[in-house]
Amino acid sequence: MAKNCLSVLLLLFLSLYLSLVHGHRKTQFEALKDLLKNKKSMHIYPRKFEPYLHVQDVKSISDVDQKWKDMIAYLPGQPPVEFDQYGGYVTVDQSAGRALYYYFVEAENYKESLPLLLWLNGGPGCSSLGFGAMQELGPFRVYSDGKTLYKNPFAWNHAANVLFLESPAGVGFSYSNTTSDYAKNGDKNTAKDNYAFLLNWLERFPEYKDRDFYISGESYAGNYVPQLAYTILYHNKMTNNTHINLKGIIVGNAVLNDETDSKGVFDYLESHALISDQTLDQIHRFCDFSASSDLNSECDTAVGVCSEEVSDIDRYNIYAPLCTDHQLTARPKKISIDPCSDDYTYAYFNRPEVQDALHANVTKLDHEWGLCSTISNWRYLDKASTVLDLLEEFMANGLRVWIYSGDTDSVVPVTSTKYSLRKMNLNVKTFWHPWSVHQQVGGYTEDYEGNLTFATVRGAGHEVPSYQPRRALALISHFLNGTPLPSESLE
Repeated sequence: MAKNCLSVLLLLFLSLYLSLVHGHRKTQFEALKDLLKNKKSMHIYPRKFEPYLHVQDVKSISDVDQKWKDMIAYLPGQPPVEFDQYGGYVTVDQSAGRALYYYFVEAENYKESLPLLLWLNGGPGCSSLGFGAMQELGPFRVYSDGKTLYKNPFAWNHAANVLFLESPAGVGFSYSNTTSDYAKNGDKNTAKDNYAFLLNWLERFPEYKDRDFYISGESYAGNYVPQLAYTILYHNKMTNNTHINLKGIIVGNAVLNDETDSKGVFDYLESHALISDQTLDQIHRFCDFSASSDLNSECDTAVGVCSEEVSDIDRYNIYAPLCTDHQLTARPKKISIDPCSDDYTYAYFNRPEVQDALHANVTKLDHEWGLCSTISNWRYLDKASTVLDLLEEFMANGLRVWIYSGDTDSVVPVTSTKYSLRKMNLNVKTFWHPWSVHQQVGGYTEDYEGNLTFATVRGAGHEVPSYQPRRALALISHFLNGTPLPSESLE
C-alpha cells in the first residue's frame, strides 16, 4: 500500500473536512477514489527534515498602533463580555503580498499573568476561526439563525490569552496577492509562515514577548504544531536568544505517525463494531502499512468495503447524529451540541457586517469564507510521515508535551495515538488511571519520563472542546499549570 495507509484512508477521513463544508458532501467512497487517483502528487519527505535555515528574523512590518486598529469593539449579535478581542492581518511575505488572519481573545481575568496560547486547526486547509474559535474553545458559539452568538461558559480564555490563526494562505480570510502561492502550501512553508507571523504579531503586542507561550491544536495540527515548535526551538538555539518563550505543546486527536495512525483507524473501527471482522482481516492481509509500494487491488477493494460500511455515520464522533436539515432557523435553537453547527458558522462569517467588525476580507477576496479552503487551486504538496522524532527533541529540551484523544473519534482515534506513543518506547512514570472532573471520570491518563503526558477525554469526538467542553477546559488548565490531571473527584 502507498506509504502507509494514511494516503488511502486516514488522509481520506481528514480531507473530508474539505468536502463536508456547506454544500455537497462526497461519500467516503467517492473521496477515497479521488485520493487513490491523486495520492502520488503528495510528497512525503523523509525524517529528520532539515531545519528551516531560510527563515530569517523578520523585521517588524507592524507597530503597536496597529494593535488598537485591530481591536474589535463588538461582534454582531454577541452577548456582553469582560475581555478584549482583536482581529486583523499580519503580513508574512511582503514581496508576495501574503498575509495571515488572526483572531485574539485576551483572558477574561488575570490577562497580565496568564500565558499566551496559540490554537491551530488542521485539515490541512481548515479554519481555526471557524472551528476552534466558534465551535470549540473560543468565547462564543453561533446560534442556529446564523446571526447571533451565545457565550461559551468553558472557553479557554478562562485559562489563557488565546490566539487563533487561519493558516496557511488561502484558508479562511488569509490570502496571498501571488495566486501561485495557493498551489505551494505544505508543512515546511506553513511552519515558516507561522513563525514569521508570530514574530511580527509579538511586535504588535509587545506585552506578550516575554510571556510563557504554548502551542495547541488538533487533527492535522499534529503536524503543524510540532513543526512550528521545532522552528521556534531551532531559531532560539541558533541565535542564542529567546525570540519566542516556548514552554510546551498540546495536540488532540493528532496526526503523528503515518504507519501507526493508519493501522489504528482500522483497528478502532472493528473494535467499535463499525466494520466486520472479515473486512479487518482483509485489510490486515492485503494492506502493507509500512511499505512504500503502490496500492494493490486487493487492498483497494478491502478499503472500499470499509468505507462503505462506515459511510452513514459521523466519523468525527461515532455516536453523534448527522446533520439532516441544513437550513438556518428564524429563531435560535437552544442546543448544546448541534450537528449542523458548520452551517451556522458558515452563514455568520459570510455576513458583511461580521467581516467588517472582524477587520477581515479587507482586500475583497474573490471567494467566500469557508470552514476549509474553497480556492480551486489550493494545494498541499508536502507532509511529514512522522513527527515522533520532534516530540523526542522537545522532551530532551525540557518542553512540556501533552497528547490527548477524544475517545469517540474514528478519524484519528485513540488507538492510533496509543500505537504511535508505543513506538517511542517511553518509560512510564505514572501508569494508566482515570482522571476526574465535576465528580465524573473525565478520561484516562498516563505520564511518561521526559515530561510527556497522554490523556483521553471520555465521550469526546474529534473536536474535543465541542463535545466535552468542561473536560476540555480542565485538561488545558492542568496542562498550562503543569499539574497532573486530578485522580479524585472534584466538588
